Amino acid sequence: MNGFERRKELKKTNILEAALALFLKYGIHKVAVAEIAKEANVSQVTIYNYFDSKDNLVKEVIVFYVHQIWEEYKQLFDSDMPFPDKVKKMIFDKKDYAKQTHEEFFNDFMTEYASENNYIEKFYTETVLPNILKLFEEGKKQGYVDASISNEAILFYIQMFAEYMQKDGASQNMLSMTEDLTKLFFFGIAGKVKESLY
Repeated sequence: MNGFERRKELKKTNILEAALALFLKYGIHKVAVAEIAKEANVSQVTIYNYFDSKDNLVKEVIVFYVHQIWEEYKQLFDSDMPFPDKVKKMIFDKKDYAKQTHEEFFNDFMTEYASENNYIEKFYTETVLPNILKLFEEGKKQGYVDASISNEAILFYIQMFAEYMQKDGASQNMLSMTEDLTKLFFFGIAGKVKESLY
C-alpha cells in the first residue's frame, strides 16, 4: 500500500469512527452527514465520494462496529485468563456496550442482523461461533462447563438466542435486559455456578 492509499484508508477509518460515535450517542436518523463530516474533519463531498450515500455509510459503520467489538472479544478469547474471568468480562462488557448504545442504533443494528444473507449473520456463523465453541471447550477442560454437554447442544442453544434476536420487535426490549440475558445464556435459570465465578 502506497502513501496515497494509506492516507485514503486512514481518512475512511476516521469517517467510520466519527459516524459510529455519533450514531451510538444520538441514533442514526438524528445524525446528518454534515455532522459526521464536521466530526471527521472532512467535507460532505468526501463522505459521498467514499460511501455514495448515507445508507451505504450506515451499512459500513455497522460492519466496522461488528469488527471493532470482535477484536476486543478475540483478544479476550485468546488470552490466558481463566474461563470464569472471561465469562465475567463478557457479561460486564456487554452491559457497558448496552449503556453506551442509543436504542435507535441498536434497533437498526438488529434490523440489519434480521435481513436475509446479511454480513453480520455470515460473520457470526463463520467467525464468532467457532470461537465460542472453542471457549466452551476450554471451560469443559477447566471443569466449569459440564463435559457431557455436546457441542451440538451448545450450538442449538446459541442458535435459539440468535433466532429470537432476529424476530420483529425483539430488539426493543433486549437492550435493557442485556446483562440478565447474558447471565441466563451462561448460567441458566437456576444460576448454579461455581463460587469462583463470583
